[in-house]
Amino acid sequence: MEYQYPLSMDWSTEEIIDVVKFYESVEKAYEKSIERDEFMNLYKRFKEIVPSKAEEKTIDKEFLEMSGYSIYRTQKKARESAQGEKISMNR
Repeated sequence: MEYQYPLSMDWSTEEIIDVVKFYESVEKAYEKSIERDEFMNLYKRFKEIVPSKAEEKTIDKEFLEMSGYSIYRTQKKARESAQGEKISMNR
């Protein structure tokens, strides 16, 4: 798909790279599957960069509008899954 990720100019280069990896993990959950633990580690890092719930909701809304993929629904499914499971948003 061709779309731009929601990014903040306040983030460092390292933070942007980590957030893009997180976005890619959400895409992977929708397009194939991803290990729950891998996703949760990337989500944890995302929350270090974006600690505000309000900012997370704004980013999720922008990401959903651009990609059709929900950060919120993916992390909710990951939280409900057991360690070591693969999560897929297509099932």
